[in-house]
Amino acid sequence: MRCFCSTVLFFTLTAFAFAEVQFVDTTLAAGITFRHVDGRTGGKFLIETLGSGALFFDFDVDGHLDLYVVNATYIPPPVGEKPSHTHLPQNKLYRNNGDGTFSDITDSAGVGDIGYGVGCTSADVNNDGYPEIYVTNYGPNRLYYNNGDGTFTDVTQKAGVDDERWGTSCAFLDYDLDGDVDLYVVNYMKFSIAENRWWETQGIRTYCSPTDQITGSHFVSEPDILYRNNGDGTFTDVTESAGVLHRALGLAVAVGDYNNDGAPDLHIANDMEADLFYHNNGDGTFTETADFTGTGYDENGVPGSGMGNAFGDYNNDGYLDLVVSNASSVPVLLYQNENAGFFTDVSFVSGIGAVTLPYFKWAVEFFDYNNDGFLDLFVANGHLQENISLFSEDTYPQMDSVFRNVRRQDDTYRFTDASAEVGLAQLPKKVSRAAAFGDYDNDGDIDIFLNNSNQLATLLRNEGGNSNHWLTVQAIGVQSNVSGIGTKIIVKAGDLSLFKEVRSGASYLSQSDLRVHFGLGKNTEVDTLEIQWQSGFTEQFSNLKSNQILLIKEGHGIKNGRK
Repeated sequence: MRCFCSTVLFFTLTAFAFAEVQFVDTTLAAGITFRHVDGRTGGKFLIETLGSGALFFDFDVDGHLDLYVVNATYIPPPVGEKPSHTHLPQNKLYRNNGDGTFSDITDSAGVGDIGYGVGCTSADVNNDGYPEIYVTNYGPNRLYYNNGDGTFTDVTQKAGVDDERWGTSCAFLDYDLDGDVDLYVVNYMKFSIAENRWWETQGIRTYCSPTDQITGSHFVSEPDILYRNNGDGTFTDVTESAGVLHRALGLAVAVGDYNNDGAPDLHIANDMEADLFYHNNGDGTFTETADFTGTGYDENGVPGSGMGNAFGDYNNDGYLDLVVSNASSVPVLLYQNENAGFFTDVSFVSGIGAVTLPYFKWAVEFFDYNNDGFLDLFVANGHLQENISLFSEDTYPQMDSVFRNVRRQDDTYRFTDASAEVGLAQLPKKVSRAAAFGDYDNDGDIDIFLNNSNQLATLLRNEGGNSNHWLTVQAIGVQSNVSGIGTKIIVKAGDLSLFKEVRSGASYLSQSDLRVHFGLGKNTEVDTLEIQWQSGFTEQFSNLKSNQILLIKEGHGIKNGRK
């Protein structure tokens, strides 16, 4: 028996030794000490279950990704307190020191909101070159303007974006193509702490279903909000006139131009209700087309319990596909874009469906973790019921998942569960919720930050992804919005033809780096790079070296190349 165990251990260690990529927990070494607090007391308040988001962005424009992390607070949320009261849980801003570590500058920056925080997003709202921060809350949302000197100013009320409904995910987009970013805010439901309901399962108090909350006379789902940027520091609520006034239990928003007509479309993941798909009509209005596009339900016509979502071209055909995460017993849904006509549910034939059924899934994102040129998938897992093990074989903390995208000889694509191979099985299981993605150490591969429910956060550094070649592009708009959101980038290198958009939001309650990262496999050069700005202007560059970060300014070409 001893010999057998040693042999198994040898082969296991050998397999991991030769694994191309390992995700390593560098949270404490990087100086990240964030702990999420949701205020749970045993009362089973539904607001405790969603977790909070995170944001990778370069707030001081020094070329290094900084990190903003949203926190919740006690129940009931404190009233009349100020962020300077540091005994309360608060959102945190970590500045990237450029050496693999971060410094907490929350207090000096003035962004330590103490509300019951949920989601976040970022973009350059006023086109001055510095990105702003928007935070959704159970309670008034917050907009922080970046002063460009390391500090922010709360301009929420002045800007007119201080909605008090239970906000979840949010994203910036230029839906009307006027050169400045607008704001989409997903809302969940009307909820009262005083009138909260719970269930009892085998005599044990548990969180009840959101639909049970709604059956009460005081609980109804909420419509989302679309704010148009007026270009003068204020926003106008255009939800009704734009045609996005649908009530649903919204949790996530993904923005992408699925039909390549130049106008960004929207997918909204809803909890236990049909998802919504808003087609941008190009005239300032949207049409809800989930039934037509086939993205409201699974292949059997059953609505999921949508948690997270993201667009990405996983099969490299030039059209954005869609992925949606769900609770346990419902798979991660992978919708393949059929040349902009409609989507096909390929969850099970792609290898994703069956493997993801047991998990309670939240953040989901396409990313090329091994730089081979094919988008892989990450899924953050963690059950909703903290006491689930008392009456089920499920567990509250769960292992997160990575699925490697493999192109087969017949040019079809299938995902393989690589979670153990990349080291996730060796990490302590946590109750994951939100995830943000970005190359925080600028070494050419994508790292992951996880905001875990009522636990310490996790920063996973990608080790080995840069064994393949890569290219990162930062798009800076001039006629288009300065953040470059909505810009399309097409890279051709060898037999690879890669298509991505600069996008805000996605995943779940979070936002990843606005810089666009391409894995190039063994190609040492990019043959052509085409960049299509939302203004309609197109630029093309040839014979670019791999393994560098390019900053491209609309109409001004490549401004620099940083290795």
